[in-house]
Amino acid sequence: MTAIPANEQEAEPGEGGADAPLSVYDLTVAYHRKPVIWDVGFEIPEGSLVGVVGPNGAGKSTLLKAVMDLVPRASGRVSVFGQPYRQSRHRVGYVPQRTSVDWDFPVSALDVVAMGLYSKIGWCLPVRKRHRQAAMEALSQVGIAELASRQISQLSGGQQQRTFLARALVQDADLYLMDEPFAAVDAATERAIVHILGAMKEEGKTAVVIHHDLQTVPDYFDYVILLNMRIVAHGPVEDVFTPENLHKTYGGRLTLLEEVTDAMRRRERTL
Repeated sequence: MTAIPANEQEAEPGEGGADAPLSVYDLTVAYHRKPVIWDVGFEIPEGSLVGVVGPNGAGKSTLLKAVMDLVPRASGRVSVFGQPYRQSRHRVGYVPQRTSVDWDFPVSALDVVAMGLYSKIGWCLPVRKRHRQAAMEALSQVGIAELASRQISQLSGGQQQRTFLARALVQDADLYLMDEPFAAVDAATERAIVHILGAMKEEGKTAVVIHHDLQTVPDYFDYVILLNMRIVAHGPVEDVFTPENLHKTYGGRLTLLEEVTDAMRRRERTL
């Protein structure tokens, strides 16, 4: 894994975006004193669909966890709508990696979605009829309302991913953080996720999505963050998602550059 020299990073976010959905300043996270992300800084415009792209081990999942205070920061700070995360967490929805979930836990799809309402229900208090109705509506949004009573281990991979999307949707958040929602899902689920992202954007919401398929980045997102321990570049897709920046991010593997070129040509034909 190659660290990107400091002089190739984008400028740090300015004070003018203090109320941006997500601002990260000089963020460093280290495991056992070894940096995983280093001196990361960016600011995301409101109402954007943001793809976070980079090679395996680049620190993408660590970045999201650091934003949510799930891992300690060695340095730096994070602002969510102008406040520390702990003060704005009610405005943030999270979709974890499917592989990080214990799918044998004895709960139904409806139970999982209702968990997204616990900040409104209160811990150890009963889930009331109105909460279950809201959870059912979220399951309907992702197209699996008929599976509400099914135990989560009995769901397919795509259905499990839709369940966690519904849990995030029921929170009615303003900022969504999604860790590889497209990973290992069927084509129908991928289309459903794309539709949901589009609906979020129309409502003025912001989504930050860790993504691996370079060919679909120009089709799914309007803003991109290129990450390999440090920020290589971030900005609108048409400005930042270039073969030159991908070369810096991935080390110049030819097949990846060909994917980007094909994706950008396809995007130009549809504009």
